[in-house]
Amino acid sequence: MFESLSERLEQSFKILRGQGRITEINVAETLKEVRRALLDADVNYKIAKSFTDTVKQKALGQKILAAVKPGQMMVKIVHDELVELMGSTDVDVNLKGNPVVILIAGLQGSGKTTFAAKLAAYLRSKRGRSPVLIAGDVYRPAAIEQLKILGQQINVPVYTEDDNKNPVKITQSGIKEAKKIGHDLVIVDTAGRLAIDEEMMHEITSLKKAIDPQEVLFVVDSMTGQDAVNTAREFNERLNFDGVVLTKLDGDTRGGAALSIRSVVDKPIKFISAGEKHESIEVFHPARLADRILGMGDIVTLVEKAQEQFDVSEARKLQKKIAKNQFGLDDFLSQIQQIKKMGNVKDLAGMIPGMGKALKNVDIDDDAFKGIEAIIHSMTPLERTTPEILNGSRRKRIADGSGTSVQEVNRLIKQFDETRKMMKMMTGGKNMMRTMANMPQFREKQ
Repeated sequence: MFESLSERLEQSFKILRGQGRITEINVAETLKEVRRALLDADVNYKIAKSFTDTVKQKALGQKILAAVKPGQMMVKIVHDELVELMGSTDVDVNLKGNPVVILIAGLQGSGKTTFAAKLAAYLRSKRGRSPVLIAGDVYRPAAIEQLKILGQQINVPVYTEDDNKNPVKITQSGIKEAKKIGHDLVIVDTAGRLAIDEEMMHEITSLKKAIDPQEVLFVVDSMTGQDAVNTAREFNERLNFDGVVLTKLDGDTRGGAALSIRSVVDKPIKFISAGEKHESIEVFHPARLADRILGMGDIVTLVEKAQEQFDVSEARKLQKKIAKNQFGLDDFLSQIQQIKKMGNVKDLAGMIPGMGKALKNVDIDDDAFKGIEAIIHSMTPLERTTPEILNGSRRKRIADGSGTSVQEVNRLIKQFDETRKMMKMMTGGKNMMRTMANMPQFREKQ
């Protein structure tokens, strides 16, 4: 997330390393590079200039403590200004009403439909709501079918009217039906276009007026940079939405939308989303994202994600197995599956301070564990509990059954043995991420 911007900012702070104090000259040199980094990240020029002017004013007026190096002080000032730029504090979604109606708007391809399903799953698990999804996109081919599939995956009902092409009437009927059967949350997926047009804006404003939702969320594809910010401005002028959602943060995101949009439309970013999994949605916390941008990690979010998958009774059983040296490949597989549920592995690693830079050139994707899982699933129950019996012929059979090579099986068994030895002394997440980074699937990019 924001790898390029993070790297450029880190390079700019190096100018102050070794400097005994902050001066107008070294501050100017540093902020010249900071401004370039922001502009390369597609941040609006006026915002980038205002940002660096403010940082300069605060840096030159700052009294440097003996224990604080100039570079550290500059990082702190930039961090605080990034937080201010993105909104200072997180803003909650409005859930007052019965049913609560949330209208999702945005251009086609921004990820509205996927986000609608993610939000339904999130508000059900985190806030105890009983959601219904309404398929209000009657134009895009397969939009309704996509929402139905997503609804089935998260076990949330989807209201549709296949023969009706009027999104206002569909939504009004869907809200009535949701209220009648006792659902307290309605999330409306709406149509988008490839570009803003008058027909689209008239339709979405008419829909908002007709249903009077408690919350209107504008979904932005964060990979589009300033185009996303300009689109948000035009939508806000007509729709006066309540908050912004940044999607596709796992892609080639330069950061311009995240850093600029709050200043341009004066509306809070409420959620961020990365990946296709319904768990990959987070409440937006400006301070945490500033931490990530500056390479400080995000331990709080990592712990929250871990707690979601944490089972106290299973953890106690696992602890006993480790103590008795009974940790087997089934347990190893179970731990991998819990990590996968937490989200994108490389993003998780980046939340650990210092690990984002360490894993910069390490290729970790969502399929990274498939080979490991296939190998373990090709073993017999006895082989999983006592891998010591895995002789040459057994390893050949496992490799053939999993579609891998004997060398990959050997590497996994060696890695498992090392992991089992480390489990007793493992106390921090960094050791776990280092263990995963050494797995054969996590290879250096050539």
